Amino acid sequence: MSTVGVLGAGQLGRMLALAGLPLGLRFRFLDPDPSPPAAALGTHVCASFTDHDALREFAHGCDVVTFESEAVPFEAACVVAEHVPVRPSPEVLRITQDRLAEKMFVRDLGLPLAPFAAVEDSAGLVAALHAVGLPAVLKTRTGGYDGRGQVRIDDPREAEAAWAQLGHAPAVLERWVQFEREIALLAVRGMSGEARHYPLIETRQSGHQLAQAVAPAPAVGIRLRRQATRIAQRLLGALDHVGVLAIECFQADGRLLINELAPRVHNSGHWTVEGAYTSQFENHLRAILRWPLGSTATAGATGLVNVIGCMPAREPLLALPGTHLHLYDKTAAPRRKLGHITVRAGRLSELARRMKAVEDCLSKLDPSRARSSS
Repeated sequence: MSTVGVLGAGQLGRMLALAGLPLGLRFRFLDPDPSPPAAALGTHVCASFTDHDALREFAHGCDVVTFESEAVPFEAACVVAEHVPVRPSPEVLRITQDRLAEKMFVRDLGLPLAPFAAVEDSAGLVAALHAVGLPAVLKTRTGGYDGRGQVRIDDPREAEAAWAQLGHAPAVLERWVQFEREIALLAVRGMSGEARHYPLIETRQSGHQLAQAVAPAPAVGIRLRRQATRIAQRLLGALDHVGVLAIECFQADGRLLINELAPRVHNSGHWTVEGAYTSQFENHLRAILRWPLGSTATAGATGLVNVIGCMPAREPLLALPGTHLHLYDKTAAPRRKLGHITVRAGRLSELARRMKAVEDCLSKLDPSRARSSS
């Protein structure tokens, strides 16, 4: 029986284990949190990612190791890779956990993205403003997620204060994109180079945090699908990626611009548990274990609604048609993702009605949700 190690034991590690346990897999997690969401589903090594002795101990019990977040230090993945295969590779982690390295990698492949420039000091900030133009977004190179670590700049006089707000950390200035909507590409690649793609996903944000997703994305023409396939294939091959790769994009003027990469299972793909023949979690495990990839085909339309900040009552949600509730065993806190609801329907029009019913139900429990989504 194979044992899969996961660096990190949050909700993504939990969902990987939920997908792998029926396949006869065992799981080991390394996470500094003494009671993380995934702990009950495998062996939990409670240690810092900087504890090399703990990393070696963790690795010796695994057949293959993956990670659930780009926040896992590159050095930690390298220590583990000395003892057991790490998939995706530590090099993929190094590129994608640094916004500047990631954007340079994408640019050098000739793939579309917004203009950007590095910011290391005050002189570099002035130069970046001239190179990129305004409006723009200043983002920390590492550590930012769900809108954290970034500030919009509309006037040059705001720049220094914006950088001070980020603690004068090394940053990237990126041209603000006036986009029509946000699209996620979700693909998986195996050890042999075989790759499969899920339908394009329309993602909807609230306060810079993913609130909803719809798959397949409405009103996607063949031109957009072809561009998405080219982008995914180019990145998967150039990274020699193994596992799931999420590519977050802006759709602007009818084409895709790459925003960020996530070399792991991703929130925008949680709908695949009920909405695809093979979930992103199972396909990630299949890929890193050299198993055949499963079908990414879907039947009907599927939506995702995130549960954020406030724990919902189960019964009203479970009474709604086509809904599946997933809670992550996390303590409620503002802006914290506590779970998600998958909504299924035969058609996109029916899906929209069912997702509205879910939102209405959540808003009754948490009035602030209705204000943020209005």
